[in-house]
Amino acid sequence: MSENPRTLSAQIEGTSPVLLPLVLNPLMARLAEESGFKALYLGGGSLGYQKAVLEANLNLSEMVTAGIEIKTVSTLPLILDAAGGWGDPMHVRRTVAMAEAAGFAAIEIEDQLLPKRAHHHVGIEHMIPEELMQAKIREALSARRSEEFLIIARTNAVRVENVDAALRRAEAYRSAGADVILISPAGADETRYVGERLDPPLMNFVFASGFASSQLELRELGELGFRLLVDPTTPLLAAYRAWRQCYRELAGGMQEACMTREEARAVQEEIHATVGLDTLLAVERETVER
Repeated sequence: MSENPRTLSAQIEGTSPVLLPLVLNPLMARLAEESGFKALYLGGGSLGYQKAVLEANLNLSEMVTAGIEIKTVSTLPLILDAAGGWGDPMHVRRTVAMAEAAGFAAIEIEDQLLPKRAHHHVGIEHMIPEELMQAKIREALSARRSEEFLIIARTNAVRVENVDAALRRAEAYRSAGADVILISPAGADETRYVGERLDPPLMNFVFASGFASSQLELRELGELGFRLLVDPTTPLLAAYRAWRQCYRELAGGMQEACMTREEARAVQEEIHATVGLDTLLAVERETVER
């Protein structure tokens, strides 16, 4: 576990983007930290899938509980995907207070109608008025206890209208005080267009095909003002595929499914190292196992 990780606000002060992977639980957080990541992202869409529902079905307590469990084993900065903030400006005050108390470093709030609808997953967005989103941002800023806790304002206007409409909303959200803006432009040209028209810091998503999907290199994204680059799905998709294959093999007769006994033993040893078994054994040897 990192002892003194830099705050997220400090990490985005430079021109190099911060890469954040999806984590949904403590084990994923430990693995991401072992791999060298310096910040993490708790995504609502993927957590909904993990619970065999959708992000629209999740509540604030579920997300905060997941965050507390992750922060219990990792001191890395963690972003909360808060969807629409679970309510109007008055509700957003408690959302921010709970997120900050749970140890999150930032909260992402989008301009979606609440309750959020499943049609978001098939490209149909239901957006709230720009003025209401501005009020949510102002209340989020008012509710936070520390300026180190970042308010990320997300607009989905690219899918509803076009990138210019998204830019107009983004400028309004920045004027309301948002620390970071997330637009999700489509493709390299739109990404450059957004970066040239908005001041940093900006956030963007990176999906399974990595930077190849945007046709932009990490250096160029940094020059365009993108400071947070988040992969919100790939770890879950990879795990889903592995789980499905393993269960299908197990259902065929429980015969050496997925891996050999020797391979399974080796993986379990790796898990013991990740969860810190040696440290826990040492505590017992010094206390109850003398």
